[in-house]
Amino acid sequence: MYKILTENTCDLSLEWLNAHDVGLLYLSTIVGDTVYNAENPLDNREFYRMLKEGAKPSTSQVNVDEAKKWFEEHIEETDQFLYIGFASGLSGTVNSVKVAVSEILEKYPDKQIEIVDTQTASASEGLMVVRAVQMRDEGKSFEEVTAWVRKYSPLACTLFTVDDLMDLWRGGRVKKSSAIVGNLAGIKPILYLDDAGKIQTAEKIRGRKKALTTLVDYLEELGEPYKGENGEMIVIAHGDALEDAEFLKNEIETRLGYHNFMITNVGPIIGTHTGASIIVLSCFGKARTR
Repeated sequence: MYKILTENTCDLSLEWLNAHDVGLLYLSTIVGDTVYNAENPLDNREFYRMLKEGAKPSTSQVNVDEAKKWFEEHIEETDQFLYIGFASGLSGTVNSVKVAVSEILEKYPDKQIEIVDTQTASASEGLMVVRAVQMRDEGKSFEEVTAWVRKYSPLACTLFTVDDLMDLWRGGRVKKSSAIVGNLAGIKPILYLDDAGKIQTAEKIRGRKKALTTLVDYLEELGEPYKGENGEMIVIAHGDALEDAEFLKNEIETRLGYHNFMITNVGPIIGTHTGASIIVLSCFGKARTR
């Protein structure tokens, strides 16, 4: 059986990943003098407690040596590896993996390692991993799953919003002056990842509930042709805003008839740059934004 590999930016729980035999590379979170990584993982609830108490975390991508170490430790598990990667538009991790893999294949030429830069993150990266695992478990071949991931990653929509623009400022995403003015005006941006994996602003909404229902509008326009007979899976991720995530789920279910959902947590890597109020909606659609 081939091995599927991703990073902790996919925002799937460790329990789910371990239960489905998905390998994981760790981008690091740094809080003060403490580095949180595979050897010292950071619980999501503890991370958001730290944020609430004023912590100013930073993140670090996977480097070439770390990627090589992972493959060296796992190389005998199988002959085929499929790496489903975090957007290169947001991190250099996937490029580090490419360099590491080129060196690994020189040492292990009989191995096959495919790398897909999905240009997605968080719930959308998780959605790609979930579907790849489902296909693997249905008996699809390594080649079939790899081809599917390459074909459909451009159609994985990552739509999100935050309640506090100061979180985006602290994460380096907006100017402080813009965040202050936007908060005073009650602005809640609708953001998305474009085809290059870069964060873009789709529109600016007044009010949290209106922003959440606007996400449903986007899903209705983008995702409807791909709903399928039983409803394509929708992944909703939140930092520390479960009530809002449940509200979004109920709106989608009531308005659009989707019934296949996964609600998960935005982990420390994404949460460092967005804060606790982030809500991410992921689906497959005809484009990444309308």
